[in-house]
Amino acid sequence: MSAVYGFTAQAIDGRLRKLTDYRDQVLLIVNVASRCGFTPQYAGLEALWQKYRERGLVVLGFPCNQFGGQEPWDEAAIAGFCSSKYDVSFPLLAKVEVNGDAAHPLWRHLKKAAPGVLGSERIKWNFTKFLVNRAGQVVKRYGPITRPEQISADIERLL
Repeated sequence: MSAVYGFTAQAIDGRLRKLTDYRDQVLLIVNVASRCGFTPQYAGLEALWQKYRERGLVVLGFPCNQFGGQEPWDEAAIAGFCSSKYDVSFPLLAKVEVNGDAAHPLWRHLKKAAPGVLGSERIKWNFTKFLVNRAGQVVKRYGPITRPEQISADIERLL
């Protein structure tokens, strides 16, 4: 499977980001939402970012409104909410779709590289997480119920 470095995504501030900017880093890529029962995971994601960023972890949050309309805001409102409510400082990207014909190409790649339960590629809900090693290879997929702190040991092994 190819590396994630061939993809680009729009940052929440509108600038284009190349995933090559994160070459040689461990990535935790998450579809996030502001009005979800899992939204408090923002705090855990920020804690992982704070704990491991100096060692090479980057958390990338991709807002998505495909699950119950739980991310209805525009990028400015999402950024404001994440900053004020959870003190998020890890990189947030612009809102994307993760399923269907309009799914962002990165998310198509992630789902193919690490299918879910019974081989399903479909993202089931907000806060699905993908762990990517320093070579840009997807190594593991975590469902929404997996809290960020439960991923620490896997992150440590890759750092």
